[in-house]
Amino acid sequence: MTSSASSQPVAANGYAGDVSPEQAWDWVQSGEAELVDVRSDAERAWVGFVPGAHALAWKQWPGMAMNPDFDAGVQAVGAGGKKLVLLCRSGVRSIAAAQRATALGLQAYNILEGFEGDPDAQAHRGLKGGWRYRGLPWQQN
Repeated sequence: MTSSASSQPVAANGYAGDVSPEQAWDWVQSGEAELVDVRSDAERAWVGFVPGAHALAWKQWPGMAMNPDFDAGVQAVGAGGKKLVLLCRSGVRSIAAAQRATALGLQAYNILEGFEGDPDAQAHRGLKGGWRYRGLPWQQN
């Protein structure tokens, strides 16, 4: 499923901008960007993951403590000078991670809607946007 989401980044405060899931995937496929999944290891294991994405948690479960290896990890991924597109569950933690990556001198974008999208009226995710909803590549163990 493709959306009519803008193919141009939306300006943001403290990082390069917000991009649709489809734009992020286009950049990854063209070699312009690296996809960084900032969800916890548990989320990727239980909910699903994007094949080929760099798994680098912003916060770790349980307790959602900050990942002390985030800075070094994101700098290593961004060392080649490509754009970084950051993905979390709903597009919130990835904003904070994009702001941190930007502070470290990297060109970082937040992927709107995240992997699962916003909850619907019944508090279910995956039905109102998100990477999976948009039909982009993902797997589940």
